[in-house]
Amino acid sequence: MTEKVTFWFDVSCPFAWQTSRWMKEVEKVRDIEIEWVPMSLAVLNDGRDIPEDYAAMMEANWGPARVFAKVKQEQPDKVDELYTAMGTLVHPGGESMKQGYGAYDEVIKKALAEVGLPDHFAEVANTSDEDDLLRGYHATAMEAVGDEVGTPVVKLGNNAFFGPVITRVPEGEEAGKLFDHAVGLAEFPYFFELKRTRTEMPQV
Repeated sequence: MTEKVTFWFDVSCPFAWQTSRWMKEVEKVRDIEIEWVPMSLAVLNDGRDIPEDYAAMMEANWGPARVFAKVKQEQPDKVDELYTAMGTLVHPGGESMKQGYGAYDEVIKKALAEVGLPDHFAEVANTSDEDDLLRGYHATAMEAVGDEVGTPVVKLGNNAFFGPVITRVPEGEEAGKLFDHAVGLAEFPYFFELKRTRTEMPQV
């Protein structure tokens, strides 16, 4: 039976990127169907008292998140492909941790062109026109998991979780085995979290 997964992401997040690449590996070895949904660290931190340098990164993060909200609304079948294209530029491509409004404009344009999406999607990056839409998608993640988490949020079966947080991407049957265990834990409505101190950053 096909396992349905909902995956909420912010393309700027290196942890979401690692988890998403694991899910792409899982697709090769398990019968799963993934719905990719944008959420936003900029929305999550809007109005919060955060350090100045992190606030500048949140300013930059609005642009890509707005673009993904519009793509999800108008061409949802392209979200997966666009996430791969833009995420590859941001993370392995070294375009991460940008600061200030408009910082991802060139990355957005390159990614849209790569997947064959028209330029008009890029136009929303530096306006608030799609903010209500983005906040709506973000709210679906918070409704599923609560508001004390970041990204990624992954729904397996009836339950959603922050994470799994992984620093390396398993491949082949190892990816499938990790997925099986995650699905198994998600079957228990009274299971909420496992956590330990992270000792390494994502290995992209």
